[in-house]
Amino acid sequence: MLPPCLKTCFVFSAQFGTSPVCTCCCSYARLGHWTPVVSSLSSTGLLNLNRTFSSTVCKLKRKKHSAEEEGVQGGADVHEDFDILEDSEVEELFQQQHILTKVGSEDHRVLVVHPDVKWGSKKPQLTTAELMMAEAVGLVNTLQNWTVLDKVILSTKAPDRRTIFGKGNFKILTERIKGKPQITAVFVNVERLSPASERELEEAWGVKVLDRYSVVLHIFRCNARTKEAKLQISLAEIPLLRSRLKDEVAKLDQQGGGSRYIMGSGETFMEVQQRLLKERELKIRSALEKLRKKRQLLRSQRKSREFPVVSVMGYTNCGKTTLIKALTGDVKLQPRDQLFATLDVTVHGGQLPSRMTVLYVDTIGFLSQLPHQLIDSFSATLEDVAHSDLIVHVRDISHPETLNQKVNVLNVLKNLQIPECLMNSIVEVHNKIDLVDNYEQSEPDAVPVSALKEQGLEELKQRIEAAIVKSTGKHILTVKVELSSAQLSWLYKEATVQEVDVVADEGTALVKVIISNAAYGRYRKLFQTN
Repeated sequence: MLPPCLKTCFVFSAQFGTSPVCTCCCSYARLGHWTPVVSSLSSTGLLNLNRTFSSTVCKLKRKKHSAEEEGVQGGADVHEDFDILEDSEVEELFQQQHILTKVGSEDHRVLVVHPDVKWGSKKPQLTTAELMMAEAVGLVNTLQNWTVLDKVILSTKAPDRRTIFGKGNFKILTERIKGKPQITAVFVNVERLSPASERELEEAWGVKVLDRYSVVLHIFRCNARTKEAKLQISLAEIPLLRSRLKDEVAKLDQQGGGSRYIMGSGETFMEVQQRLLKERELKIRSALEKLRKKRQLLRSQRKSREFPVVSVMGYTNCGKTTLIKALTGDVKLQPRDQLFATLDVTVHGGQLPSRMTVLYVDTIGFLSQLPHQLIDSFSATLEDVAHSDLIVHVRDISHPETLNQKVNVLNVLKNLQIPECLMNSIVEVHNKIDLVDNYEQSEPDAVPVSALKEQGLEELKQRIEAAIVKSTGKHILTVKVELSSAQLSWLYKEATVQEVDVVADEGTALVKVIISNAAYGRYRKLFQTN
């Protein structure tokens, strides 16, 4: 007799009462039939948690077993594959984990509800409930085939209570949801709901309940293209799965099944699931660490070539990619009018007025109330920012919440422990001035531009150049070279040549260059100059 999962079930065995349990698919045998331990697990998708892990372990174990049976000398190499994630394995993990997340892959007709805290320490500053609702609606509209069916702002005194709202507003909201059977999900616009709150709200409303963490994570998942992005998203999902696991096991305990021991292992169902989650987390972190070292190597190569690096930061959809495209002329860049269109750090070369080559780094956009765990998961990507020579902070100056967005971006940068010298030298850009009627520059240090209309770019390049020269310790010098020697060609290769004034009678030239201390030292040593 086999459980529903068939061949994968032999990885583990367990005991539930007097019946054998398959911890792969959470079923137990009774009267010759396999039955789910608890039906609620199936509806949430957590039912597949063990099966996903077990099939992966089973596959790797079979590889090793086959190698040993056939006498293949590479058996040890197969064992090492536990720590190596190939592209196909990353994709498999990415897709497997998708079925475990709260959101799933189906389309949704959403009611967006914003809890409005009108007083106290938790009242948001520099924004309004209407603007926060607009951003929440924008998040939903970012997702293909998701529709905002209704939206409502309701006041609350304590947004951290289990039902979010007081009895009166909770009743009003429940009646509103029940009165619209087309609604398939409710998006509560808070950073993170506890599993207990999710369960209670779903039981009361009869539909899926989502928070900012799960919605933003789903947007990330939909936009992920590279191996690194998929790994970072999978890592960000681990805390979500872990909290849901605790909630589901608590329900199992109420039915007498959660604390039972798995036969032969000395572990409870909860302990096995936690261990498997930990193993998956370690595997993902190991793969990300390898990618981090690769990034470190690329940074070292850029540094050895003395290319200044400019990180372009900003709130999501502020126009970072459009600005980089305008500064570099890179036609391959395809900006999208979409939240979190960029999830991967990409590097693009450009030239400043002095013909100095710089590398612009396009980064992930930020968002208010973006959970720290999401930022932490992308730390490998954002590490490039801390090692850049200059940060350009792009603001959508046409947005009604532009000041609040600025505060959010700067707070995230501080949390990333960006060096103080880098924070103090930030070049602020007011983008999208073409969308502002009678734009007046209220902040004198900011550079007004329209990346789309390519307005103000020359002034911005000059500001970037001046900041780069200062931050990198480069010098602007005029050196005298012999036209018959290799000095001039060397300077063109190793420094930034700004002007060349030839003195024909002497067979020399006066060359104005931007050059680093290290390069100037090599020049003097090579050509024996003072």
